[in-house]
Amino acid sequence: MASPKTLSSKISPRTLSNTTIPKTAQAFLLELTAEFPRFSWRLGSRFKYHAGSIFIDKNSIVQMPYFALLTLHELGHALCHHAHYNTDVERLRIEAEAWQRAKLEISRHPNWQKFGISYDEIFAEDQLDSYRDWLHQKSKCKNCGLTKFQTSDGKYHCPTCDLL
Repeated sequence: MASPKTLSSKISPRTLSNTTIPKTAQAFLLELTAEFPRFSWRLGSRFKYHAGSIFIDKNSIVQMPYFALLTLHELGHALCHHAHYNTDVERLRIEAEAWQRAKLEISRHPNWQKFGISYDEIFAEDQLDSYRDWLHQKSKCKNCGLTKFQTSDGKYHCPTCDLL
């Protein structure tokens, strides 16, 4: 199986020209990668941060400012040094922390307003809601419907069914 680095390419004007990313978003991305060169910026199949690399969805048709917000969220993970999590609640915490870091970076860069970027609390909360919904479904006991709890080893336990 190919490694993530072989399935993605570094972001450059040439590689961006072969994507569906809108032109304004491409211009923002080039400015952002120049400002934060210590991270490896790569085109991939979705927005994500992993091991020092920020992956941008090369097939994205998301318009500005939402493209920028998703990108800045991944930059938030990098700037917060997010490496791993042990529990799903920890994952939700680091997702919220990355959104807050995106908000901070927007406030530190008023020049990004030329791209129409401002922090959209509703958009960020909608993104976090997808994690909250996932966590709720994952933690629901299929036998009795109660909410299970997760231990530090990542396993879920029902307070009723697992004690029977």
